[in-house]
Amino acid sequence: MPNPLILTNARIVTPSEIIEGSLVIEEGRIAEIIADRHFSEGNDLHGQWLIPGLIDLHTDYLEKEINPRPKTHFPLPIAFHMMDQRALASGITTVLGAVRYSADSDKESTLWGGNGRSLADQYEQLRAGALARHFLHVRWDTNFGPVDDLVSHLQSLTCVGNIVFNENIPGERQFKDLEELARKRAARGDRTLDEARAELARKIEINRGINNRAKIRDGFAGRICIGSHDDTTVEHVVEAAEMGATLAEMPTTIEAARKARELGLSVCMGAPNYLRGGSHCGNLSAPVALAEGLVDALCSDYHFPSLLGSVALMMDRGMPVPEAVNLVTCHPARILGWKDLGRIEVGMKADLAAFHLRESHAFVSSAWVDGRLKLQLGGPVGRAVAY
Repeated sequence: MPNPLILTNARIVTPSEIIEGSLVIEEGRIAEIIADRHFSEGNDLHGQWLIPGLIDLHTDYLEKEINPRPKTHFPLPIAFHMMDQRALASGITTVLGAVRYSADSDKESTLWGGNGRSLADQYEQLRAGALARHFLHVRWDTNFGPVDDLVSHLQSLTCVGNIVFNENIPGERQFKDLEELARKRAARGDRTLDEARAELARKIEINRGINNRAKIRDGFAGRICIGSHDDTTVEHVVEAAEMGATLAEMPTTIEAARKARELGLSVCMGAPNYLRGGSHCGNLSAPVALAEGLVDALCSDYHFPSLLGSVALMMDRGMPVPEAVNLVTCHPARILGWKDLGRIEVGMKADLAAFHLRESHAFVSSAWVDGRLKLQLGGPVGRAVAY
């Protein structure tokens, strides 16, 4: 048996308390938590915070590496590799990266072009050599068909972390202003404003005639976490619950968030929304929802550093540290149905992150996955080294 790994002189954050002391890792799992003891032979963390590795329920970050500028495109292996390293540098050891399943295949981006099957197959291969844990966050368009082959394909994959209903009927949910949508389409230069309006009207008619949510419910309910994205009305939440959803992801109104809580759905909000003090597109404010006790978890959405950055801001505002950390660790694990990740407890997988605060900002120094050091930044100032 290999020698145990000892992380010492740390402020260890469990789901309910802070323990100053040391943590022992054996065979990739937490073997012991020892209060008020410093081991000279251990890995000295110099009083840094030691927390479970963050679990990111939903991120579109891969898009930034594939298409960092309009009309640019980088190969998926390069994009995935950089996303992997940037996640660890943000304290994220488990990433649920978005991929879209839809009938819309005329866009350039592999992430949003609708060719989700191809991207998922590549993701399945790339994750095997990654530093962090990677799963798919499937953004499932609810208004296209037939879908039986795609459902069967998803069932064959091991990398699916969750599936979220992502309705795209123009004028519904997040983007309600049809006239603005028409102007944006006309501004591309390939159609007039009247043609854009007519195109939207046709799309609305077609999409309203298709609802494939039941296919996902029948294929995955009880096996994989099902969620619903951008619920705006009480009716949206009720439908989601009836179709197997246990997660309300970024509800756009306080009424939708309240209904989700009433029906027993977990609520996830975007960390950038919290860190910036509100939604960038005028939807429900994460601080407002959190103040009402409606938020179970945060996700990075599109900005990795916002996850741990939000924890640091909550700490600065006086929230108990375990309560803040739970929003990005044990609560996401519970939502996903994962029982051996997201908590610092004896027997849990040793996915961990160490960080310190500087001017109320969080700086990650080290990250471990299965007890193995995967990223070392060398302290407050240093160079990233991957293992």
